[in-house]
Amino acid sequence: MQYILTLRRFVLLALSLLSACAAANPSSGAGTAGQQADSGTAVTGVASAFLTGRFAAAQNDLEYASDQFLRALAADPTNPDLLQQAFLTSLLAGRPEALRLARMLPQNQAAKLLVADTDAANGNWDQAEARYAALPRQGLTQVLQPLLVAWAQQGAGHTDTALATLQPFVESSRFRGIYALHAAMIADLAKRNGEAAHLYRLAQTDLGGPNLQLARVVASWQSRQGYPADATQTLNALADADEDFAISLPALQAAAGTVQIRRATDGIAEAYLALAAALSSQDASDFSVVLLQLALDLRPDLTAARLLAADIMDGHKQPAAAVRMLAPVAVDDPLAAVVRLRRAALLDQQGASEQALRLLDELTRDYPDRSEPLAMQGDILRGERHFAEAVVPYDKAVALLPHPGHANWPLFYDRGIALDRAHNWPRAEADFLKALELAPNQPYVLNYLGYSWTELGRNLPRARQMIEQALQQRPNDGAIVDSLGWVLLRQGDIAGAVKNLERAVELEPEDSTINGHLGDAYAAAGRKLEAQYQWRLALNLKPEPDDVPKLQAKLREVEQASGSSAATPAAGTPEKAVR
Repeated sequence: MQYILTLRRFVLLALSLLSACAAANPSSGAGTAGQQADSGTAVTGVASAFLTGRFAAAQNDLEYASDQFLRALAADPTNPDLLQQAFLTSLLAGRPEALRLARMLPQNQAAKLLVADTDAANGNWDQAEARYAALPRQGLTQVLQPLLVAWAQQGAGHTDTALATLQPFVESSRFRGIYALHAAMIADLAKRNGEAAHLYRLAQTDLGGPNLQLARVVASWQSRQGYPADATQTLNALADADEDFAISLPALQAAAGTVQIRRATDGIAEAYLALAAALSSQDASDFSVVLLQLALDLRPDLTAARLLAADIMDGHKQPAAAVRMLAPVAVDDPLAAVVRLRRAALLDQQGASEQALRLLDELTRDYPDRSEPLAMQGDILRGERHFAEAVVPYDKAVALLPHPGHANWPLFYDRGIALDRAHNWPRAEADFLKALELAPNQPYVLNYLGYSWTELGRNLPRARQMIEQALQQRPNDGAIVDSLGWVLLRQGDIAGAVKNLERAVELEPEDSTINGHLGDAYAAAGRKLEAQYQWRLALNLKPEPDDVPKLQAKLREVEQASGSSAATPAAGTPEKAVR
């Protein structure tokens, strides 16, 4: 698995280790950290192998990084730090050497899990159970351990024992929904339908809204029990809650009856995925990636784990690694369309927009009745400032929605932005109003429309009300605070404008538009020197091209006034930024 932040935490060693490596092999030459991972240059010596491995890790090439750390470890086999790094890079790269190294790290939690998982995969269930039971009952393993022990017991054929292991956690636990779901899957696998039905209902109630794996597991159960309409409803709720999955809804429905848990090791993989998902939303994504790799070691076709890993990588600005994570997904996977959409978005983030657009063209041909590929085409073109061109795929996407619902508000919002920037305000305004009709309290729509009306000098009382409504939901959003200051300035409340625009600059100090607005407020308050400073600062912060002559004109006007206190310049109307 490719994941740069995990490597930076675990692989980049302290300078003391570098010194130790060099001392271990004084004959090694100068480090080769500047070499590319694919250079083919032979690496000799502990220090040079370590440096090359470190560079490869920084370049997100885990396979090569693992090679180099293993080479360094072979030359210095008693170095505990090198052993840790060689293990982690091998584990995250999915290499078989990870198991051998794990057996040499009896105190490493990831190593313990890998060894126990290997016992489980080999059918050594009693040994796997013993290893899982020996995990320390603290931190994250405290949540994970009962699930792993129960699945090992089920793997050995001891269903009653497995359900008894989970029962206390189903009755009283902060994660009782997860425990209930796994107990349900154990009962389901053992064909104990009455217990499974009760536990699935409990899991649905406790976990609330559907997530991907919950929906697929429950829909599978419903379909196999002869309730296809319920299965369809469960999957429809997933698509309603997360529009990312809408394009794969027909494929998910067609595969609804497929058994999701075929063996106990599948359940172990699901346990890792469940905890990884919980941790990824709590800023603990480093450990999430380790858990996801453990899940994929047991079940390489667990597409939900690949999607989550790709999302984590994307969130940490590693789109290339995310693309590689999604590459093994089969073309006939029910989630293949979702994966293709994600790949297109990731390619665009890498600067490969033409490749992304071609992939979206293919998706449009394969799914002619779906709006998602067209909407993403519009997003890519809009991101490249081809606003008029972006409207074309947006129009086609909207035409495929005869009855738009709440989930479709972003499409109208995005098309509205493209229309506005293409200087077609009447259509843009209609789209923003439609987006608000579908999502009345959406803060970004409220802010954009309120700000736009302020720019036009129209509907100022309502514009202010909408911006204040948006600010209640996003009180620390600099763009929305700026909008409030801007509408206050247009309404003549100069003191209120200055107060809010100063706060907006504190929140977004590098935003040219906001700094320019503060300059306008200072000018209106007669604070000319401060106004000049803010306008000059705005000019140095990559302003919109159309804003440059406006800012320059304001500076010339103040300078020509030669210090006169009469007639300060009016607030300008720089073209609004996308908010």
